[in-house]
Amino acid sequence: MQLSDPNNPNERKKLIAAAVLGIVAIVVLGYVFFGGGSSKTPTNRTGTTGAPKASPTPARIARDTNINESAADDLSVYQPIVYNGYAPPATEATRNIFAYYEPPPPPVKIVIPPTPTPTPTPPLTASSLAPSSVYARTADFSLQVMGDKFSPIVHITIDGRDLPTRFVSSQQVATTIPSTLITNPGVRQVVVRSNDGKLYSNTIMLNVTPPPDPNSNYSYVGIIGKPRGNDTAVLQDKGNKELMNVQRGDVLGGRFRVNSISEREVVLFDTTLKIRHTLSFTAEKSPNQPSRPPVRTSVDEPL
Repeated sequence: MQLSDPNNPNERKKLIAAAVLGIVAIVVLGYVFFGGGSSKTPTNRTGTTGAPKASPTPARIARDTNINESAADDLSVYQPIVYNGYAPPATEATRNIFAYYEPPPPPVKIVIPPTPTPTPTPPLTASSLAPSSVYARTADFSLQVMGDKFSPIVHITIDGRDLPTRFVSSQQVATTIPSTLITNPGVRQVVVRSNDGKLYSNTIMLNVTPPPDPNSNYSYVGIIGKPRGNDTAVLQDKGNKELMNVQRGDVLGGRFRVNSISEREVVLFDTTLKIRHTLSFTAEKSPNQPSRPPVRTSVDEPL
């Protein structure tokens, strides 16, 4: 079987191309393996080109060896080393590594108190009151203020409230204190001054004290009722725990008059201060008293 036809022009061109490619391949391979390297001039150990430097001859080596051996026998060429064992001192550390920073204490600030301004002396003088003490809950009363340098243009004030004032003399002025200003116990401030405030006196105190209270001495513990309505209140003295029977009109302690009696309270009137007091019924029990005695009838009344 024939692989190609030489008479065919196409086949002939293929054969020629294959032959040319084969020749080019052979030339490239020959250049790579046989003609690609270039010769270089060898260099010596010193790095310069040219002939290598000749090594020393054996005779010279032997002569140098003899010199070194003779010199090794001569110990005078060796010098002793002297060490005194002294080390140079180390410098002191400039800072303690274990110390920590402590801020300085704050500066002490000296505070100089301002010079107090002296209180000016009042133009007027209030020296005393008459009366200097009153009971709370009493009626209106007259108050006298004694002092100096008073004039008709000044008036009396109590706790800042102006009151109608009577000019008596340059050493005395007077006013009427209403009961509403002494309802509660305490201290009242009295000052004599003018309307424009240019004239004023020092402050003087009026003491308002609590009035005597029968509740501190007596307890209302029971009632004895009667048909005619003249009931009897059973009171107990808180000091000696004794019981007493009182009716309307009786006076306790020389000053407290019984005004009325009921199951809830006993009303007493202070005959000295003209003050009304109330004794409320208390349910306290004791071995000597009933909590509320039964109401007696006319048959039960003693003869």
